[in-house]
Amino acid sequence: MKRTEPIRNPEQVRALLEYYRNIGMYRNHVLITIGVYTALRISDILLLKTDDVYDYRSGCVREAITITEKKTGKTKTIALHQHVMEALYLYLPESCTREPLIMNNTTGEAISRIQAYRLIDDAAKAVGIEHRVSCHSLRKTFGYHSWHRGISPVLLMEIYNHSSYAVTKRYLGVTQDDQNAVYRGFSV
Repeated sequence: MKRTEPIRNPEQVRALLEYYRNIGMYRNHVLITIGVYTALRISDILLLKTDDVYDYRSGCVREAITITEKKTGKTKTIALHQHVMEALYLYLPESCTREPLIMNNTTGEAISRIQAYRLIDDAAKAVGIEHRVSCHSLRKTFGYHSWHRGISPVLLMEIYNHSSYAVTKRYLGVTQDDQNAVYRGFSV
């Protein structure tokens, strides 16, 4: 199986985030936005229900969500970024409560992992991303850009629920160019 990489170019990340929004496909926009801004695995995103992210009594998108990760069984609370909240307001229907958030309109169930991959891959190709992009690329993109903004890899390891720093380091997609930038930028 080929390894996927984060999307390193910030312009490409922005283009990917906006692709489906610009053509009015808000469900797909929500899928990609949640993937990039929460670092959730696709299996956890596809388990989300509409009332996990939206409080129908108050008529507001929740500021945070609490999930139990499918892979680890650990409970996790995630503050939602403003971009995720905006995407949810664009997308959410007004009357549903326990439907899958990323729903297949034909079956009424959550879309499949394969369908999620195709949506992400199609958007990536449409915005000119040439390297292999998968569902996991969204999760890795979160870490890569957080790390480049100065977030500690130890904190990212905690966010990812990784058991070792070596796994987190692979997720961050550290390249020789990143290492060279450190050498060139060092001063005393």
